[in-house]
Amino acid sequence: MQETQLWQHVENTLQIEAESIKELISTVSKSEILQVIHAIKECTGRIVVAGCGTSGVAAKKIVHTLCCIERPACYLNPSDAVHGELGLVQKNDLVILVSKGGKTGELVCLIPALKEKGVSIITVTENLDSILAKEADMIVRIQVKREPDPFNMLATASTLAVISVFDAITIALMHEMDYSKDQFRVIHPGGAVGELLLNNKG
Repeated sequence: MQETQLWQHVENTLQIEAESIKELISTVSKSEILQVIHAIKECTGRIVVAGCGTSGVAAKKIVHTLCCIERPACYLNPSDAVHGELGLVQKNDLVILVSKGGKTGELVCLIPALKEKGVSIITVTENLDSILAKEADMIVRIQVKREPDPFNMLATASTLAVISVFDAITIALMHEMDYSKDQFRVIHPGGAVGELLLNNKG
């Protein structure tokens, strides 16, 4: 394949992904997002996020970003969860299940225990008719027109969409909670960001 053709594929992918993110402004539900923002703000326990495969990667990014604004969050490996690690989840926690199709078997297996524990469940999916959506207390529907790969199957644009929506939720929470730079400095002393924060006190 010629370099020109290779570069066209690069451009096409970036274009599709950029458009997918931009379209979220008009495709996500304002009421759903605001409900999730308030639920995360008011959570007195931990925000427990679970997903498999690429959704698991998105879940881990959500966890890290929430921790950065002092919303205690952790990732729950669905496979380990059904072998005892569900003990991590307690009544005051908020559980976020990330599944593009809403039918991920490993996540579906968690539902009975989560219901018994009485925790609130947020499902992030594109499929409102799925079992994970129907069993949720709150739903965030995130859908893209297509993935950029030739099979329209590799979760790339859709994964970025999930991460972007929760980035937006996190930034909104920063404003809602009056999260300060001083608070951020305490929990982020490392790396270039930490150096910048420590050298610019006040």
